Amino acid sequence: MSMMSQTNTLLKKLFSTTAGIQPEYRKQESLQRPVTHIHSIADVDLVLPLQQHMGNKPEILVKAGDYVYKGQPIAAADGDVSVPIHATSSGTIVAIEERPIPHPSGLNDICVILRPDGKHDMGNSCMEAIADYQQADEETLRQRICEAGIVGLGGAVFPAAIKLNVRPTIPISTLVINGAECEPYITCDDMLMRNKADEIIAGAQIMLHILKNHAPDQSKQQCLIGIEDNKPEAIAAMQAAADSANDPRLTVIPVPTVYPAGGEKQLIQALTGKEVPSGHRPADIGMICHNVATSRAIYRATVLGEPLISR
Repeated sequence: MSMMSQTNTLLKKLFSTTAGIQPEYRKQESLQRPVTHIHSIADVDLVLPLQQHMGNKPEILVKAGDYVYKGQPIAAADGDVSVPIHATSSGTIVAIEERPIPHPSGLNDICVILRPDGKHDMGNSCMEAIADYQQADEETLRQRICEAGIVGLGGAVFPAAIKLNVRPTIPISTLVINGAECEPYITCDDMLMRNKADEIIAGAQIMLHILKNHAPDQSKQQCLIGIEDNKPEAIAAMQAAADSANDPRLTVIPVPTVYPAGGEKQLIQALTGKEVPSGHRPADIGMICHNVATSRAIYRATVLGEPLISR
């Protein structure tokens, strides 16, 4: 029996119960159009909340009247559980004040107000590219991920570098890349996998490099990429990218479409049969899990020197 057949047999066994639900997913409408870039328009203000991630609010580096370049840090990480915020376009800081932020309660919080000039000028704001990441040590790569402001893009927005900063005593052999996207309506990960599969795979390989010294047996280090089986185009694209990478550590695995299969702990159990105990993290059972969009952002920050200013 092939590796894929064995894995699918395990999945059918795990999901043969009545666990989970199958809502109406209603994803087709947003899958009809290709991904396009939405560019900021001059004289339309961009409101950049400081609290865009879990952890400490970053410290403001700019003041009203300052000109900033696209990708330039406008707020610095405050402590370990924090990341910097970068300007998403070039232009002038017109205010630093409380504004409504994306929050269920409609809360106000401190925001940096940027008026774009329409030029999207990056100046010298790009970080230096790490073209050959395999020659870089894990601390250098984690620092780059933090410097780029990368957080978990699956919803938790937890600083990604912290997840990859594993204590030396904790063995990690498995990296899980989450492409399940089990929620109704949402299709951003599906479209990303269809269009940028090679960058997602490259990001996964960078994370495997960061974690390699934590694998008790590096020959058994693996990356499992879980994608719900209602995304055949994404599965095909990711499989093709994994094949092109010619990396035996990479395995693309379709998982049954059921909510909440995209939950970190649920996906880990589906892919490996192992359960993360209550009150524990995946690292406690030898695994790290990141979303597909986070993986792509890690690639772009490392190899292209690009901070997280879009998705």
